[in-house]
Amino acid sequence: ERRVFVTTLNTSTALIYPISVWTETEKMLQEPSDDAAAKADVAFIANHYGEDVEIDAQGRVLMPALLRRELELEKDDVHLVCYKQRIEVLGSRIYGERLTSAKTNLPEKLASLEKQGLR
Repeated sequence: ERRVFVTTLNTSTALIYPISVWTETEKMLQEPSDDAAAKADVAFIANHYGEDVEIDAQGRVLMPALLRRELELEKDDVHLVCYKQRIEVLGSRIYGERLTSAKTNLPEKLASLEKQGLR
């Protein structure tokens, strides 16, 4: 796909979705459920900060200015993490916090996941 949807859902990390994945996410957010208000709020945030963006010939994605400012990504190193069919974009501070959290109790996390089939 040459187009992606760039947004945030949590106002701390940016997310880059292939359009087909974002379309499925939008459908899920619009389905009736007990948490309809939460879905409406998340959809509102996603659409407020998000934009359809074309991937340029060199494979680059221009992040919307409003989103870059909100997430304090201007003039900062960014880290990319591919997970759940999307790319997560984290600034240095958030990345450091996530790394510290991921390392906490890591042997126990691995043991539990290996019991579930992690190889």
